Order: sequence, then structure tokens, then C-alpha cells
Amino acid sequence: MQSEEVAKILSEALSECEITVAGEGNHFQLTVVGEMFEGLSSVKRQQSIYACLNSYIADGTIHAITMKIYTPAEWQKVS
Repeated sequence: MQSEEVAKILSEALSECEITVAGEGNHFQLTVVGEMFEGLSSVKRQQSIYACLNSYIADGTIHAITMKIYTPAEWQKVS
């Protein structure tokens, strides 16, 4: 799987978020920025991403994901 495919899957499910995907094969690094993460714990944020990719993780297409998930305000502070 290519990073563009992962980005497309996430963009379709999380259309209100800004998504960047790096990596290839079955290891990917994600940066996701969206208002939807406001007030959510880091676990809940990760669960929202895993929900989009779960079938690909289950069948082995995706093996490893590193996630950085921010609200727009948090992103402004770190970028």
C-alpha cells in the first residue's frame, strides 16, 4: 500500500481534517489536524483513526502506524 492510498482512505472518512501520510509498504506515519479532536483524550483520538483503517490492519495490509493527532490550536503551537 502507498501513502497516497492511506491518505485517500482517511480523507474520505475524515473530510474535515488536514491529513499528511508518509511511509510505504505496511508502515506509515500520520499527522492529522482537525477540530473534531477538541476535548478528546489521546486514546479517543487514536481510536478515531484506527476505526478508519481497522480492516487494513486486520488483514495485514497495514502493520504499523505512528500517529500525531492535533486540534488546529495545538498544531499552531507545534508547527
